[in-house]
Amino acid sequence: MSNLGLAVRDSSTMLRRNLLHARRYPSLTLNLLLTPVMLLLLFVYVFGDAMSAGTGGGDRSDYVAYIVPGLLLMTIGSTTIGTAVSVSNDMTEGIIARFRTMAIHRGSVLIGHVIGSVVQSIMSVVLVGAVGLAIGFRSADATALEWLAAFGLVVFFTVALTWIAVGMGLVSPNAEAASNNAMPLIFLPLISSTFVPVDSMPGWFQPVAEYQPFTPAVETLRGLLLGTEIGHNGWLALVWCLALTALGYFWSTSKFNSDPK
Repeated sequence: MSNLGLAVRDSSTMLRRNLLHARRYPSLTLNLLLTPVMLLLLFVYVFGDAMSAGTGGGDRSDYVAYIVPGLLLMTIGSTTIGTAVSVSNDMTEGIIARFRTMAIHRGSVLIGHVIGSVVQSIMSVVLVGAVGLAIGFRSADATALEWLAAFGLVVFFTVALTWIAVGMGLVSPNAEAASNNAMPLIFLPLISSTFVPVDSMPGWFQPVAEYQPFTPAVETLRGLLLGTEIGHNGWLALVWCLALTALGYFWSTSKFNSDPK
């Protein structure tokens, strides 16, 4: 069998392994998924009217439309924390040492984690999106091409954050440290344009919210789904995705290949 065939076969096996782990132990994924769902319900039903006025909207329904795109991307950050924990568990529980002695493609372990995490993240985004639809989110003006572009952005952003989470899991000595190291993936959306526009923040704080990966991605997704102005955010989101994917990939592979465990 060619190297490509071995890589595909072994990566598929590792993917099935990770999906089986997620199905047998769903508590971590469910706990991480509850964070964006609870924030969505909290900000819509408790703060919705006040937040809508702050964002220039008319009522709670306008704020639903504003907040859902950001919460969809926040869901990705929440879900990938489980990836960091899963990778850390593999590295510390001895299974990787056994894999290293077997005739399997070396990169298949990480590829299985990445693809498995992407699948789980997309499923989580769909679930949060369903909650958004149930409480009034609508995207009637988006064309089929814009929906396709929105889906592509979600997938690309998921891949980028997943590779970063894999790297965080590899450098963590245990699962608790991995969870703590990956917390910025939840914290960054809180200081982005997910909940309020950047120009409504204090002037000294606006650069913090603007020059980070979530804000351009949120604004791009919001523009695709709601028809708002995207401007330069589309290119910035693409650059961030490419940069984070490259950084996460080379960081993860170099750490995995050099780790003696």
